[in-house]
Amino acid sequence: MSVTSALNSALSGLGANARQAQVLSSNVANATTPGYARREVSLSAAVLGGTGQGVMVNGVRRDVDLFLLNDRRSAQAGASDTSTRSAFLARLEKIVGDPEDDGSLSSRISLLDQRLIEAASHPESEARLAAAVNAARSLAHGLNEASDAVQLERQRADRAIATQVDQLNVSLRQVRDLNSQIRSFSGSGRDVASLLDQRQQIVDRIADIVPIREVPRDFDQVALMTTGGAMLLDGMESEFGFTAVNTIVPDMTLDSGALSGLTLNGRPMATSGAASLIQGGSLAASFALRDDLAVTAQAKLDALALDLYQRFADSGVDPTLTAGNPGLFTDGGAAFTAPDEVGLSARISLNALVDPQQGGSALRLRDGLEAAAPGPTGDATLLLALTGALNTARLPASAAVTATARSLPGLAADILSAISTDRLAAESKTAFTTARHLALTDLEAAQGVDLDAEMQNLLVIEKNYAANAKVIATVDEMISTLLGL
Repeated sequence: MSVTSALNSALSGLGANARQAQVLSSNVANATTPGYARREVSLSAAVLGGTGQGVMVNGVRRDVDLFLLNDRRSAQAGASDTSTRSAFLARLEKIVGDPEDDGSLSSRISLLDQRLIEAASHPESEARLAAAVNAARSLAHGLNEASDAVQLERQRADRAIATQVDQLNVSLRQVRDLNSQIRSFSGSGRDVASLLDQRQQIVDRIADIVPIREVPRDFDQVALMTTGGAMLLDGMESEFGFTAVNTIVPDMTLDSGALSGLTLNGRPMATSGAASLIQGGSLAASFALRDDLAVTAQAKLDALALDLYQRFADSGVDPTLTAGNPGLFTDGGAAFTAPDEVGLSARISLNALVDPQQGGSALRLRDGLEAAAPGPTGDATLLLALTGALNTARLPASAAVTATARSLPGLAADILSAISTDRLAAESKTAFTTARHLALTDLEAAQGVDLDAEMQNLLVIEKNYAANAKVIATVDEMISTLLGL
């Protein structure tokens, strides 16, 4: 080997050592940076004319396990899906309320029962009659408020869908642009590791909304598709479509056309069931909340309202009632019509005949809603019949609840129990999916930057740098010796 070749080899070694030190310092600085992948300098022997000419830096390689990355993203989408559902069911449980809490539906029913019993014990007391009327009004208002709260949840889900669809479209365009930029940089020999990190962070955000798989393509490009098989990006990005509404009421559904569905490149896309290609992730959970979970909750509230209405609209309870007329409770001031069960809990109200706030008289609670004249002040027959109607076991008329004979308090308890059971099941699933996500995240982090290993590598780089510098110093002495001859 000539002296010049030795010098060139040592200089190339110094350059490679300097590049390794630069990459190592970046690893250490970004050890806790989300989305950062450990870098490693790729080296090979430099050969010119069959003769070794030192070392050559081929580039910087990102250390990423694509299989683990895809599994972690799938777990991330699953955790986002279950946590969205679980959070809604927890809020729904609060909307219905615990029986021990003032203002819950069960406590309002109990209060009405208590006030009717108190009025029956002293039917001549106008104060007790007024208290019973107030309790009935409070129960109707409680159902109205619960229904409004459920529809507000649907409206929030609708807005969340619109936000997520916008985020998806923006993120897919960003990934497309980064793909193009990475290809350009790679072609010119520039380092693309930082661009790859940036793309990974954006794809991670997409994975929170829909479950995706990343498929590598040539020249560091990637394609994205949902785990269900919908292609989101392969060269060009797909576009999701959705239109939000300003207000949602109980009878607005996806099937009726009153609410927007999801489209992909202008074509309708299923959001639930076996045909859905986006199952998992916050987007599918938001659709489930708007179109399934909250709709089911509304149906249970309507079933409770219908049972309440029918119990007091029975002429066997109040003989003064004309057939077809409402009893103590009305459907928005009128009689209930069978096909109009949807949204009844939002419309149910106290009969104006017995409500002093609407020009009625609380005395009709004792004498009969349609009594032609006041009855005996000491007659508690109707009041006892009303409290009996409240507590009599009867089959609910609605198909939204179990066809088992229940009192009104029992039906309310069944509804709350079903919601609590669903919430507990959802929390159990959330605990599992979250634990899986965390485990895969920790495993991914363990394959990231290991500071101890990096420090050991730094010692090796330091030794190699010193050795190459020693070679250069030796060559310098050799050249000086030659020049001094």
